[in-house]
Amino acid sequence: MLIRRIARPMLSAAFISRGIDALRSPKPAADAARPTLEGLSKLPDPVGTNVPSNAETVARVNAAVQIGGGLLLATGKLPRVASAALALTVVPGSLGGHRFWSESDPQRKADERRAFLTDVSLIGGLIIAAVDTEGKPSLGWRGRRAAHRVSEAVSAALPAGAATGGALADSAIAEKVGHGLQIGAERGRELAHAALERGSEWAEVARERAPEVAEAARERAGEFADTALTQVKERRSRWR
Repeated sequence: MLIRRIARPMLSAAFISRGIDALRSPKPAADAARPTLEGLSKLPDPVGTNVPSNAETVARVNAAVQIGGGLLLATGKLPRVASAALALTVVPGSLGGHRFWSESDPQRKADERRAFLTDVSLIGGLIIAAVDTEGKPSLGWRGRRAAHRVSEAVSAALPAGAATGGALADSAIAEKVGHGLQIGAERGRELAHAALERGSEWAEVARERAPEVAEAARERAGEFADTALTQVKERRSRWR
């Protein structure tokens, strides 16, 4: 959109200018950041022990982030990440450099208050730029939408009434599945035990009936042989 192409360079111009000035002369930026660093160092661990003590180094790093983030925002490259990084760079200089509440001179106090509110306004603009999705759904919305679609798909796959109230009762389903598996395991053990007992009975019956079956088969074999021989003789007599 044309508005973003115009507004982003305008918003980033102040940070690029500040970064260049801080790299050329880091002492004012270091003096502004020193009170903030001293205040943060008094916080409980692990925050206090990890706060850097060299204000000038912090000022140079802060300036480099302002220049790099400003260029990214101005060109539209990673604008959301660049905006968030630039918003963080305002905090050290604003809190330490514009402490209007500690000024006694009215004019000086008014000037520092004005500068402080200007930085607050810049942070507000950067926050808006950081959450600007350019008309696209945010990651949070897309994540919730995907979860809702998965929930609907699983609910549709379940039998009627399984997803009462429009929500998946995950714990109830898990309990039912576990109960079904337990019943299946018990039935399997019962069937295996019954098959083992019946198998022993069938083996015993087969062993007892084997002589009878063999005798009957021998008798029936003789009858079948006599019948077959008779039929062969009748066919031969017919052919003659």
